[in-house]
Amino acid sequence: MRIIAVIPAYNEEKRIGETIRKVRPLVDGVVVVDDGSSDATFDTAMQSGVTVLRHAMNRGQGAGLKTGTEAALQIGADVIVHIDADGQHDPSFIPVLVDPIKRGEADVVMGSRFMGLRPEGIPLSRRLLHRAIKIFNALVMGIPRKLTDPQSGLRAMNSEASRRLDFRQDRMAHCSELLRLITRSDLRWVEVPVKVTYSEDTLAKGNKNLDAVKIAWQLFIGMFSK
Repeated sequence: MRIIAVIPAYNEEKRIGETIRKVRPLVDGVVVVDDGSSDATFDTAMQSGVTVLRHAMNRGQGAGLKTGTEAALQIGADVIVHIDADGQHDPSFIPVLVDPIKRGEADVVMGSRFMGLRPEGIPLSRRLLHRAIKIFNALVMGIPRKLTDPQSGLRAMNSEASRRLDFRQDRMAHCSELLRLITRSDLRWVEVPVKVTYSEDTLAKGNKNLDAVKIAWQLFIGMFSK
């Protein structure tokens, strides 16, 4: 199976090179999508010798993943892995994500930071944010409560699932949108434990508590715009 990693990146010149270096040995190809960065993210990624695409303006992580997924399919990906550029996700778990797909047991595998491997450096406020999103997902989006990580950005899917999952949320609401599409389809899905490490820099760039309201609004509007 040809495994392609898709890495959306926005103003990640300090971390994108190291992320690519760790991901590259574990996959057959890497597609980086520079989402309208104002720093040297694009040039740094290009120096790594991987496929690099660029949005002319910042559109959001969901849009970056959409562009990267489409590009990965065009270059013959059998399995696509979504992984963040900021180093929070541990690339050594890529084989764990891909294994159920290789064995023919799943079409989509989602990494969960809440299945036994305690996230390093996660503050209480971030845990409460995830809990609020999980409740919203269950009550409004119809996403099963048994799904443990409501905002997992580390996932793998086979090419059929990648083509079928037509997610349209450009920004952070894409996580919940994808979960809704996955769990309401006949695609086989599983969660596996993964390691996520937070730092001051990544927390500063990540979701804030107020973002839960923004995500909920984006999802609510999106449900009536299709």
